[in-house]
Amino acid sequence: MKIKNLLDAEVEKRNKIGEISKEKLDPIFVAYRYKDPSISLICALFAYGNVKQIVKFLNSLDFSLLQKSDEEIGKALQNHYYRFQKSEDIIALFIALKRLNEKSSLEEIFKSGYENDKSVISGINALIETIHALFPHATRGYNFLISQVTLKTKGAGALKRWMMFLRWMVRKDNIDMGLWSGIDTADLIMPLDTHTFNVSKKLGLLSRKTYDLQAAIELTQTLKSLDASDPLKYDFALYRIGQEKILV
Repeated sequence: MKIKNLLDAEVEKRNKIGEISKEKLDPIFVAYRYKDPSISLICALFAYGNVKQIVKFLNSLDFSLLQKSDEEIGKALQNHYYRFQKSEDIIALFIALKRLNEKSSLEEIFKSGYENDKSVISGINALIETIHALFPHATRGYNFLISQVTLKTKGAGALKRWMMFLRWMVRKDNIDMGLWSGIDTADLIMPLDTHTFNVSKKLGLLSRKTYDLQAAIELTQTLKSLDASDPLKYDFALYRIGQEKILV
């Protein structure tokens, strides 16, 4: 109960509008401005590295391009790059998302996978398959950005940026936007990064030593013992504890 009391107090402390600001940056700071799933996905997929650089890059993007022609997208983004992603990778993502929205929606495609077995991994796989199919493009930077279809959990990437995107879309509080409906918060999986991985081990919430998707699932199961219906309410608190190097 001591851990639950600690985390519940952190959740209450963090669940405030001012917790995300110019002084306390997070990629959702940009996504919140638009409250649009496609823009939110772009913000989530580029959420790796230094948070100031992430937000600077996201602020440089013209998201109205998601309604423009392939040629206009290519011309406008020809000089944009971010870490592993060259301009061709960013252009590919914008064109793929534009084409997806012309035919369907991120929510609809996610649900086509999720609703079969209530697995968010299946939903993410459906989105990854669709994005790759709508604009085939394969480079190291693009494959890192979009990820590959995940069929195993042990030794697999934690899909942290995808899981964070789902948290934004499904949960609704002062941090998360809750733009989607019909998806159970109990089915979400923790967006595991190095901060939450290390903090969770330190707090005794996670015993697995390997940083992978299985660790994210196991941590989620532990957090369900604290809140069965909404385990990811603890995600942002754990992230900030690690980021701010709070001694616990």
